[in-house]
Amino acid sequence: MRRYGSAVLLLLVGGAVLRISLFSELYLRYVQPALRPYLVISGVLLMLLGSVAAMRGMRQREEEEEPEGEPEEEDPDEDHGHGHGDGHAHAHGGPRIAWLLTLPALALLLFPPPALGSYSASREEAQRAAQGVGTFSALPTGNPLDISVAQYSSRAIYDTGHSLKGRTLRMTGFVTHGSHGTWYVTRLLVTCCAADATISKVEIRGDEVDGAPQTDSWVTVTGVWLPKGKLGTDGAWPPVLKATTVKQVKEPADPYDKR
Repeated sequence: MRRYGSAVLLLLVGGAVLRISLFSELYLRYVQPALRPYLVISGVLLMLLGSVAAMRGMRQREEEEEPEGEPEEEDPDEDHGHGHGDGHAHAHGGPRIAWLLTLPALALLLFPPPALGSYSASREEAQRAAQGVGTFSALPTGNPLDISVAQYSSRAIYDTGHSLKGRTLRMTGFVTHGSHGTWYVTRLLVTCCAADATISKVEIRGDEVDGAPQTDSWVTVTGVWLPKGKLGTDGAWPPVLKATTVKQVKEPADPYDKR
C-alpha cells in the first residue's frame, strides 16, 4: 500500500482544490475571484499526476507478482549489489509519517475552514486608507444606496466633499463587538488572499436598533452618516452610521469586501 502513498495524497489535494473552486464558491473564503482559473487548473493537474502515480504503482505490483523463470547461476565473484537493492526497495515506499500529509487534505475536502471573522478582525490593527484627505468622486443616485463597508469608511474619514451627507446608505457585514455595548458592521478586505486581509468597520448607533446582534452574525444595516471627529485623524476612526433598520442575512458567497 505504501507505493500508493503519493498517488493518494495527490488525488486528495487535487479533489479538495476542485471541490472548493470548480464545484462550489468556497474558494472565495481564501482568495480573490480572479484566481479561480488557476485553482481549477492546479486541481486538474494534481488529479492527473495522482492518476499517473496510481497506475505506475499498479504496474510495479503486477511486475512483482509475475512468475519468475529459473534463476540464472550466479558467479560468486560478481558483486550484484544485493544490499543496495534491498535498501532501495525498502526506501522506495517513503516514510510512514508522510501519510500525515493526508490529514489537511481530508480536512479541506470534507470540512473547509470558514471565512475569516471576528477573531481575525479583533487581531487586526485599524489600518487607515493611504489616500489622505481630499474630494472623492460623486456617488451614484438612488436611496437607499448600497455601499461597501470599505467605501463608507474611506469617505467618512477622508472625504472633504462630504459625499455621504444627506444620503440613505445600506451596507452588509458581520458583527463584531467593542466595549460598553458598542458594536460594528465589519468586513475584511483582501488584495490577493485571506493572508493579507485588512479590516474595515463601521460603528452602529441609533434609537431604532434593539440591542446588538450576535458576534459573527451577518446583517444588512440601513441608515445615515453620523459625522465624527476631524477628517483624516484618529478621532474620525471608526466611522459611525446612525441606523434605521438592521436585518439579519445569510453570509454572502464572497465574504470579503471591495473598495
